[in-house]
Amino acid sequence: MDEGGENFLTQNAMKRAQLALALRTPPDLTEARFVAAASNALARTWLAQTGWPERRLWLWGPEGCGKTHLLHVWAQRRGALVLDARTLDWEKAERAPRIAIDHVERVQDERALLHLLNAARERRASLLLAGRVPPARLAIALPDLASRLRAVATVAIAPPEDSLRATLLLRLLAERQLIVSQPVTDWLWRNLPRTGSAILEAVERLDHAGLAHGRPVTRILAQEVLADILAPEEISDEA
Repeated sequence: MDEGGENFLTQNAMKRAQLALALRTPPDLTEARFVAAASNALARTWLAQTGWPERRLWLWGPEGCGKTHLLHVWAQRRGALVLDARTLDWEKAERAPRIAIDHVERVQDERALLHLLNAARERRASLLLAGRVPPARLAIALPDLASRLRAVATVAIAPPEDSLRATLLLRLLAERQLIVSQPVTDWLWRNLPRTGSAILEAVERLDHAGLAHGRPVTRILAQEVLADILAPEEISDEA
């Protein structure tokens, strides 16, 4: 194939990927789509209560454990305003009786977050915060903010168990409309690291690879794009 033909195929692959990304629906973070499991049972119990100490709760756990989904479920139940700490606009929350703030470990404007915490306390607003680590492990520069966050009651979500990992893998593949045979799906479940973040990363890579190649996901393709995630013996194993 000449260079012109290769460029044409590359451009078509890019167009297919861009079109698929444009048409992709956002993740469904409703209560009906949440998968209840032992690993998130304690968090669900806390979120079902209304008597949090100082009306505040910190939800934390590793990436892919479901904390963002749970935060949105709580917000939908309580009619809470959802904010992202990475682009925090405290003025939006001035009159909100219930507020949920995600990605607190990535807060960019510490003074805005401190102002929001103080204003919420004055108005006796309920406040749910979520992050990957507990408050004591955050790198916060403002002493007042650090002390207020450390005083918040915390509840952790444990790493997902096998049943939850299997459900998460199948759901993510279906949401991205990836064509993956049952043997390849079983192989992925057995050989990916036992974390939710590994499954999220793997499906995202397979999605991009499938769009670029314009063909179903095979075990050979999976081994190529997941080489740094899979165990060494799986990388060299024959497809």
